[in-house]
Amino acid sequence: METLAELLSIDAVSSFVSDGSWVWPFCEFLHFVGMALLLGAIGFLDVRLLGFAKGVPIASLSKLIPLGVAGFALNAATGFVFVAGNPVGGPADYLGNLSFQLKMLLILLAGINLLVFHWAGISRTAEAVPAGGDAPRAAKIVAAASLVLWVGVIVFGRLIMYNDTLLYALGL
Repeated sequence: METLAELLSIDAVSSFVSDGSWVWPFCEFLHFVGMALLLGAIGFLDVRLLGFAKGVPIASLSKLIPLGVAGFALNAATGFVFVAGNPVGGPADYLGNLSFQLKMLLILLAGINLLVFHWAGISRTAEAVPAGGDAPRAAKIVAAASLVLWVGVIVFGRLIMYNDTLLYALGL
């Protein structure tokens, strides 16, 4: 972890964040916008795959995926600023934080879930379902996992600032 923290210790980013009182709140705003884009696009598709809003063809919702990707990219960029530019404890403060570690684990699992959805052909099968139809069981499982994982990402993201409370609650 120390080596990764040293790699992420970029003085220019830290100085930029520290010197501009507007940078951190603006990045938080962008982070929330990114999550709204991501969850708005992917979440709507997941909910449809689970059987809600059956009047909407799944294929038409797939066109929202680029918005979700844009939201993820925005979150990755602002997340990097948060970690590399952390004015209090530097990158090590985030990397040693259990909530941050769990958030990153859930993002990794959500990425694997997405790869399974596309590489296993589940997405093609689901997109062929007409309006009013039911998505295949595999698509429903992937959609449910996606929703749970992204909600977990949000929960652990919020808990980052309460790491000591989380550790206490877990008895660690």
